[in-house]
Amino acid sequence: MTGPGAGAWRTGPRGPRRRALSLRARLTLVATLAVAVVLVAGALALSAALGTARTAALDDVVRERSQTLAALVADDRVPDALPVRQPGEVAQLLDASGRVLATSATASRTLPVVDPATLAAWRERAGDDVLVVGTDAGAYDEVARAAVRAVTWRGEPATLVTTVPATDVQGVLRALRVALLLVVPVLTVGFAVVLWTVLGRALAPVEQLRSAADRVALAGGPGALPVPPVDDELAALARTLNSMLDRLEVAAARQRTFVADAAHELRSPVAAARAAVEVAAAHPGAYPVDDLVADLTPQVARMQTLVDDLLVLARVGASDAPREPVDLAAVAADVAAGLATAARERDVRVDVHGAGTATATVEGATRVVRNLVANAVRHARSRVTVTVAPGPGVVRVLVDDDGTGIAPADRERVFERFVRLDEARERDAGGAGLGLAIAREVARDLGGDVRVADAPGAGTRTVLELPAG
Repeated sequence: MTGPGAGAWRTGPRGPRRRALSLRARLTLVATLAVAVVLVAGALALSAALGTARTAALDDVVRERSQTLAALVADDRVPDALPVRQPGEVAQLLDASGRVLATSATASRTLPVVDPATLAAWRERAGDDVLVVGTDAGAYDEVARAAVRAVTWRGEPATLVTTVPATDVQGVLRALRVALLLVVPVLTVGFAVVLWTVLGRALAPVEQLRSAADRVALAGGPGALPVPPVDDELAALARTLNSMLDRLEVAAARQRTFVADAAHELRSPVAAARAAVEVAAAHPGAYPVDDLVADLTPQVARMQTLVDDLLVLARVGASDAPREPVDLAAVAADVAAGLATAARERDVRVDVHGAGTATATVEGATRVVRNLVANAVRHARSRVTVTVAPGPGVVRVLVDDDGTGIAPADRERVFERFVRLDEARERDAGGAGLGLAIAREVARDLGGDVRVADAPGAGTRTVLELPAG
């Protein structure tokens, strides 16, 4: 038998283990046990309170009767039959030896209410006050409440004892306990049934979410989880999960596209390198080593650049390097110096102006600025200008080139991975279409952004914004 609460086995990291009770069953069990404990405690408290109240009422009766009779004894006005009112109430005046001196009509003149030993003990405990006790040693009742008072009658010590039966109290308490023994289980079971039903309805949306999520997990691809009609926590959870699934699907689609594009980009240099190696192996005399090295070097360099860029993209967001004040003007100057050879080969001049400090990492800021300047050098005709300009809360690095520029419709597309607006020139320049994508990813990881703006004239302006230091 399987299902929630059944003892089905499942496999865990440490081997088979028993399936735990369902959430519905656990909540029902815990709540039912709590209610049962409360009901039992309430029943006991009710019994104790009722018993105490009824006993206190009987004590008041015998105490009041003892006080009335004591006044009669003190005035030497003891009647032939001591007056009583309650059914089963007994009143007796006993001498020191326990002999009956006077009694109520509800008792015998020859049978004292208690034996002499018990009477002596009660009189000693009472002293000069009234002692109210419960007793099951009475001559007239199985269980009674008794008031004992020491008095003096006609110059001799005597004891006034009044009792009232407590059997009615015991009977009421016994009936109450029996009723509670029947009522408490019925109430507990009823509560469990109601709670099980209510929890089933309350958790039904959760089961629907689980089933839908299971279908999505098995089938793969996009999927929407049902949103409960009531706008509560479960509805908010469903919306959040749907948003998460949408983002996961977008991320999975981007990953598939990224892998396909990476495979496509690597296919060309790998195929070219393989062809060169196969030709050299088939015709070693006709393919000198120098020619083989000359043919393989650009392909290997292109593959290395692509792999390095892919690794950079994979590591974006994974670094926990502390942020610190970074002099962007110094970073830009170092980048310009590092790209001086490439700039001279293309007859491009790189100028750096301005000053500003941002909160970033030196490595991240350097990579973004280098990618932006390198991209500008590849597209410039003769000049690239790098300007560091502080602003309110941010520091901007403006990279301007005098190239052909980027159309407004393509200014966001250039930040997509492996996108080339000029396919032939990019391949000749050795670009893989990842430079601007890396720049934006790293900049956003640093709390900033990269965008393409209108250039002051012909050409392209890329803007890096980072939090001010």
